[in-house]
Amino acid sequence: MSALRATVLLALASLALAACGKSEAPSSGDPAAERAAATKRAEEGPYGAQMKALDKAKNLQSDLNKKVEDNLEKADK
Repeated sequence: MSALRATVLLALASLALAACGKSEAPSSGDPAAERAAATKRAEEGPYGAQMKALDKAKNLQSDLNKKVEDNLEKADK
């Protein structure tokens, strides 16, 4: 009885691992399209808040750089 139980548990465990390991196949051979699709999935998925924060930080960096350049130009005059 214990050998049968072990066999059934082993079969169930292998089925569970096989089901968890499924992944999406790339839809096309175009790396740019795949990257855009992955970014969109990340923004809509569990990493949405982090993606938005990263975009805000990049925008803040560009705004600060522009302000610094403007101030340097004013100081040179």
